[in-house]
Amino acid sequence: MEEAAPPTLVAPLDLTGLPPDQLRSAPDGWYVVLRLGGATHRLWLEAEPIERVGYHVKLSLDDDFETRDRAAQRLWRALNDRPLGPALDDLTPQRRARLELALRALDGRQEGASYRAIAEGLFGPVRISARAWKTHDLRSRTIRLVQMGLDLMRGGYRDLLRLRRRDR
Repeated sequence: MEEAAPPTLVAPLDLTGLPPDQLRSAPDGWYVVLRLGGATHRLWLEAEPIERVGYHVKLSLDDDFETRDRAAQRLWRALNDRPLGPALDDLTPQRRARLELALRALDGRQEGASYRAIAEGLFGPVRISARAWKTHDLRSRTIRLVQMGLDLMRGGYRDLLRLRRRDR
């Protein structure tokens, strides 16, 4: 009985000619950034890429399996010129905007800026009144944004990478 050949991609993948901002070596392997199908795909390789080979995906059977599986499916679809399907995250435009403000607020705080200076940078100096700063709603909002940025910096960003589990 003859053994069937393993399936291959439509075209072999060549990762060797990528520019330095898309392929870099690190002590733990190689990091690749592919822009395909209107999305950015980030890959980690154990060994240096070689020209025109087929790759396989290893997925751990852990709590993040579904997320990794969806990411692998989107990459496969992009490589084979198919529609990517839904985005991997459940972030609304409002949540994305709030995360952006939180990271900008954190950057300001890390640079030593006061909450008032951060608020002026985020919301504009026109919205900040000189007399009412201590009780201004933007003061409280700025403090919460800085705290959110600190939480993200301390590992909370990992929660953004995980799928929201509807069955829990």
